[in-house]
Amino acid sequence: MKARASNLVWLAVIVAIGLNLRPLLTSISPLMNVILPATGLSFRGASLLTGLPVVAMGVCAFGASALTRAIGNARGVAIGLVAIVAACAARVFAGEAAALIASAAVAGTGVAVIQALLPGVMKTRFAARLPFAMGLYSASIMAGGGLGASITPNVAALASWQTGLAVWAIPALIALALWLLLMRADALPRPAVTRDTTSKPSLFSNRRAWALGVFFGLVNGGYTSLVAWLPAYYQQLGQGVRESGTLLALLTVFQASSALLLPMAAARFGRARDRRAWIAAGLAAQLAGFGLLLYAPLALPVLVVALLGAGLGGVFSLTLVLTLDHADDPELAARLVAFVQGVGFVIAAAAPVIAGIVRDASGGFAMSWAMLAASLIAMIALNAVFGPLSYARAMQRQRADFNAPRGTRSIRRADPSSATRGTGGGNARRSPLP
Repeated sequence: MKARASNLVWLAVIVAIGLNLRPLLTSISPLMNVILPATGLSFRGASLLTGLPVVAMGVCAFGASALTRAIGNARGVAIGLVAIVAACAARVFAGEAAALIASAAVAGTGVAVIQALLPGVMKTRFAARLPFAMGLYSASIMAGGGLGASITPNVAALASWQTGLAVWAIPALIALALWLLLMRADALPRPAVTRDTTSKPSLFSNRRAWALGVFFGLVNGGYTSLVAWLPAYYQQLGQGVRESGTLLALLTVFQASSALLLPMAAARFGRARDRRAWIAAGLAAQLAGFGLLLYAPLALPVLVVALLGAGLGGVFSLTLVLTLDHADDPELAARLVAFVQGVGFVIAAAAPVIAGIVRDASGGFAMSWAMLAASLIAMIALNAVFGPLSYARAMQRQRADFNAPRGTRSIRRADPSSATRGTGGGNARRSPLP
């Protein structure tokens, strides 16, 4: 009972953190028509407000392993929350474009650190119920995006657009306080064996890691583009700021629901650790949504955001679960997730920037939606290779070397069974290789 209560507390704090990882993106878009004349930004320049944080998410994710070794997961997450608090609070004074863009970069760095470190913690803490825990975490991220889109315009209407953006420092500060309290009461588990992570084979040479990274990037490219430009697209079609912001909020409601439910459905009704059919369903829903966005955006706007949101949320969550499925070792899983997010978010950052450039050149977003639809077709094809029988084979070299304690790599390669006697006594580890 005590362990169950502890897990519930952990999940509650993780949800509180997840709620703060997207408002910095979704709070910008509903106010775009106000921010542009106030700051003098063009559509191309304004795309940096969503594109730059995503670049920071990708670049900083590559340094997650070094950060973990230097200060640990708990302090790393706390530092990420501090960065979000500081960046959002500074936006109350951000009347110029440079200050606004700088705050986006700082907040994106904080989000990157959290996103890189939390999945590894969850792999350790909730190994038996990972799809549920990851689904809840992903749903909280999407729900935070919805809150950012729906609350920000109302706060801006009562005060100013700067206040509407800065108000998100408050929930981030609450999440920081909860995390610090949790860390005092329940320290993160530490590995029993000290590992030489500096000598492990790089994931940059692993083809499956790159495939997962590209896939994750294309998933999030659709999300970042919609967050940046969906309200502007509907405003261009004649809808007001609040109406278009409501559509973005509805998009994230469907995202959050699907992010929670689809991984659970895949775990309950699908084949063991085979996520492909469910991922394909999510991709197909997005494809249908982009089709409606192109040809009937005003006829069925709620159906448009329902299809797009359900597809995006479910595939986002399932891709994280799929990545964690590739490694039983929590530390290796954390490294893989950090690498995949690093590659993925760098790719995703380009999508809203390209859409902004296309918008400036063509005067509309139709070409951008068509490009995203084409990427979904490519993703459906790539998804076919992610079968569970390929997990161990794809990560075999990393699994073999990562589980070898310091100084035993050459012994393991000569005699895999020596892994059970190379460390001696209670620290012995059984070789993960078949």
